[in-house]
Amino acid sequence: MSTYHSLIYHVTFSTKHRTPWIKDGWIERLHAYLGGTIKRLEGVPLKIGGVEDHVHLLISLKTTHRLADVMRDVKTSSSKWIHEDIGFAPFDWQDGYAVFSVSPTAQETVASYIANQKEHHRKLSFREELVQILEAAGIVYDPKYLE
Repeated sequence: MSTYHSLIYHVTFSTKHRTPWIKDGWIERLHAYLGGTIKRLEGVPLKIGGVEDHVHLLISLKTTHRLADVMRDVKTSSSKWIHEDIGFAPFDWQDGYAVFSVSPTAQETVASYIANQKEHHRKLSFREELVQILEAAGIVYDPKYLE
């Protein structure tokens, strides 16, 4: 028998100190680069979005992927790309990330949520958004790590 799986993840992470470094002039290129990195790692980018201080990834991975390795590679590679191709040397991602498993039946809802980040963040900060997601998922967190 073959191995069948549906491993879909919603991952979000922010810029260092949530500094609004991601500019409108290159945000779409960043999202495309992040998607290309996921593909290079043999994952499937389902939806990528975000605003000036964070990104959201909806990705599908294989059973052989180790999420921590994928995220390390995505963040390292994209930081290097921003430094070299965009020419913005101060850029860095904040340590860590938040990840949530997504059922196939919820995939479209999460993709729509990611697609509407700009509108969504007219009302909520990234921190407020993250707290809502963590609480909805029943995740216990230490507020000091949200700063």
